[in-house]
Amino acid sequence: MACGTDQGDRELIAAAQMGERSALDELVRRHDRWVRNVVYATTANASAIDDIVQGVWIKVWQQIGTLMEPSRWRAWLYRLAKNAAIDAGQKVAGERRSRLAFMRSRQGRASVPQPATTLMEEEQRRRVLAAIRGLPAIYREPFILRHLEDWSYAEIGEAMSLPVDTVETRLVRARRLLRAALQDSDTEQKAHAR
Repeated sequence: MACGTDQGDRELIAAAQMGERSALDELVRRHDRWVRNVVYATTANASAIDDIVQGVWIKVWQQIGTLMEPSRWRAWLYRLAKNAAIDAGQKVAGERRSRLAFMRSRQGRASVPQPATTLMEEEQRRRVLAAIRGLPAIYREPFILRHLEDWSYAEIGEAMSLPVDTVETRLVRARRLLRAALQDSDTEQKAHAR
């Protein structure tokens, strides 16, 4: 889906700004998958996506009246989603530190074993998602926008306020890092199989 705002979206935005709930519902239907990808690209926390995305849509409802240029809808929505994901990530990190400190004080370092996966496809999917999550955010965000949302370099640059050359460089580095992470994962998996 392109970064620009189509005429249908503009009409829905105008109606939502006038308080029409059905217009907002249609905007959610049209853009929810994309918002989920933005949140995932920012946090890489699959378990928190539903809560964060719900919060994004609540903010959209509360703040849609502040959107002065409907043609900038996607960039505006991108910033809301990214900021919500960053805020949630900071909250989760703080909670995680507190839980770890508590666990260490009670029983020393504890590790939770991961369940064994029997299906090879599921294992491969998890390895790829883990490798994507492992990318630094500056590479993960454009990678997801490009490869999951099929955005052009120019669209990514506009949404992230980056020159196209920088977007291209980050995508090249993201692919290299992803390839290396998957090769390391393959090597590690083969070593464990022996």
